[in-house]
Amino acid sequence: MTQAEIAPRDRLIVALDLPSPELAEAMIDRLGDSVTFYKIGYRLTYAGGLPLVGKLADRGKKVFLDLKLHDIGNTVMQGVQSISKLGATFLTVHAYPQTMKAAVEGRGASALKILGVTVLTSYNDDDLHAAGYRLGVSELVEARAQQAQVLGVDGLVCAPEEAGSLRKIVGHQMNLVTPGIRPAGAATGDQKRIMTPGRAIAAGADYLVVGRPIVEAADPRATAEAIQAEIAQALT
Repeated sequence: MTQAEIAPRDRLIVALDLPSPELAEAMIDRLGDSVTFYKIGYRLTYAGGLPLVGKLADRGKKVFLDLKLHDIGNTVMQGVQSISKLGATFLTVHAYPQTMKAAVEGRGASALKILGVTVLTSYNDDDLHAAGYRLGVSELVEARAQQAQVLGVDGLVCAPEEAGSLRKIVGHQMNLVTPGIRPAGAATGDQKRIMTPGRAIAAGADYLVVGRPIVEAADPRATAEAIQAEIAQALT
């Protein structure tokens, strides 16, 4: 799906980073029909939340399964083959060439879309250098984007500030999904490369992942709807 075909309301992905399936389902009920897309990551998956993928899909919702797979090629391929049967829309893998190639093979002809995680939004240049990388954040993100495009990956997870430069590399045929989104006045938490929803959309992001600012809000539905309104305004 190209950028122009994505409805404004579908661009917000609410991260269900909650400690139990029961709390996640309660949040889903609170958000009601205002939210169409949810992210399930490590915390909820390992707390028994994986069956929520099918439940949400049965309710007509989309699911971003954020597992950031990275292992030997055969293990990744077989894992993705299993995941492709759950009903998720997106699945993340770390953007190492072998891993991305195996994930695309494992996805096969299913509807599952593979997203390559370029560099985590909690990392900056110093963090990469401490981990032994020669390249800085921007150089590594661009290199991995070029590799992902060649390997047939469907989209990238990147910091919002990188969306503009990546658009020049991958065009509009790959989805750009951006965490590190914080509405004006929200706490930054452990993110180091952040942006407001409107600025991220204007920069070229297709989907925005927002967790704590929504799920910890006094009125999660109102907060989600305000972000969606800001997205719609940015698109105009």
